[in-house]
Amino acid sequence: MTFAEKILAVHSNRAKVIPGEFVTARVDLVLANDITAPLAIKEFQRLGISKVFQPQKIVMVPDHFCPNKDIQSAEQAKLMREFAKEQELVYFEVGRMGIEHVLLPEQGLVLPGQVIVGADSHTCTYGALGAFATGMGSTDIAVAMATGEI
Repeated sequence: MTFAEKILAVHSNRAKVIPGEFVTARVDLVLANDITAPLAIKEFQRLGISKVFQPQKIVMVPDHFCPNKDIQSAEQAKLMREFAKEQELVYFEVGRMGIEHVLLPEQGLVLPGQVIVGADSHTCTYGALGAFATGMGSTDIAVAMATGEI
């Protein structure tokens, strides 16, 4: 098996996985930013889910519109901030944050062998650190926040 297949097999409680096979895998980290988190939060709420699967495994970083460029981006940031506080998520407030894909490894949140999903196409860069990481849509992230699985 490839390195990615080995990580997915472990996180799926299987001896092995093969290309083309569908598996359900546990996630170690779920990531969203100030553009993608509001969509995921709204979908999470629409589904009627009250609590995320594990607050310490969900990270939200405002890094696209800092400072906020207009009222709409300020409202998105507020929604993300309030949801993170309510759910007790890992949240990097403006002033103690940075580019999400640099910040998370710097903070020791990305480790080899993890499964990481993020609502951002650059999430896959964590593969350079030995993780299986992939970008997903915001609605998929809502489900990952709820179930801890992909």
